[in-house]
Amino acid sequence: MFRFAGFHITLFEKDFGISAAIIFIAGAVLIGLMLFSYLRRRQFQSASIRYSDLKIIKRSAKTGKQRFRFLLSILRILSIALLIVAFARPQAGTENREVTSEGIDIMLALDISGSMRAEDFKPENRLYVAKEEIKRFVSKRVSDRIGLVVFSQSSFTQCPLTLDYGVLLSFLDQVKFGLIKDGTAIGMALANGVNRLRESTSKSKVIVLLTDGVNNAGAIDPLTAAGIAKTMGIKIYTIGVGKPGNAMYPVDDPIFGKRYVYLPNEIDEDMLREIAGKTGGRYFRARSEKELEQIYDEIDSLEKTKVKVNEYVQYRELFPAFANFGFFLLILEIVLGQTVFRKIP
Repeated sequence: MFRFAGFHITLFEKDFGISAAIIFIAGAVLIGLMLFSYLRRRQFQSASIRYSDLKIIKRSAKTGKQRFRFLLSILRILSIALLIVAFARPQAGTENREVTSEGIDIMLALDISGSMRAEDFKPENRLYVAKEEIKRFVSKRVSDRIGLVVFSQSSFTQCPLTLDYGVLLSFLDQVKFGLIKDGTAIGMALANGVNRLRESTSKSKVIVLLTDGVNNAGAIDPLTAAGIAKTMGIKIYTIGVGKPGNAMYPVDDPIFGKRYVYLPNEIDEDMLREIAGKTGGRYFRARSEKELEQIYDEIDSLEKTKVKVNEYVQYRELFPAFANFGFFLLILEIVLGQTVFRKIP
């Protein structure tokens, strides 16, 4: 960071002080007038001594002193420019930032049951779209630990809580159908997420559960798991995905190959709404890819990390160097003008 009296220059912003601006404007006008005066004087310079015939003088070559006498004007202009900069009091500073943040611990619970193959979010299936939106959600976080739980007939942790989002996204890319036997164990997924968050010291602990079905597997009831989450101060957001009515499901037929069948969507919205309400969270319904994108954006805005930034800047004075060099050039111009480049008369 550089500063000229009230004039700051940083990498990201510029602050213009009145005093420094006046100095720079006045200096620029003064230097401009000096240049104008020098050029005009050279153009309309009159002779000191009149001669009847200048042919002999014109044939004579200029001496080295005559050719380089313009250096006096350059030295004077440079010295004044450096003194103007010195009067503006330039300073160089080292900026230190102290960042304090209250991180949020977030467990993402993702349904990978067979019903997530439905292609009502064309041209891709529900699982593919959900994974893409989770990637967008993760990319917006800064200092939060995020983990991933996947579930079908049972549940397991795909990625524990981590600040390394690259590792998390790598594990997310590995999620696919067939990792677990088919089914929908919502209660087990919540219990798994609660278990990962129970030792967290974060002020805010969140589970974001996405499913398209009804709890039909697992040894733990979803509402029981939600009650445990509430006692541990964990907030749960639930998302039900799928268009109303029937959806197309791909079926691999050994005779006719891949074909599609229409099956009804079965989402236990009442249960998902009760789970979220019990823990202070919210239930969302995603009927399209656009709605799912908006839901994750809304959750992102609801669960924001508080970041406090304190800036400390240490300045060192630079004006002595400009002033010393400016006075040196001014004295050099005076000495050369009275000795080497002295003009008589």
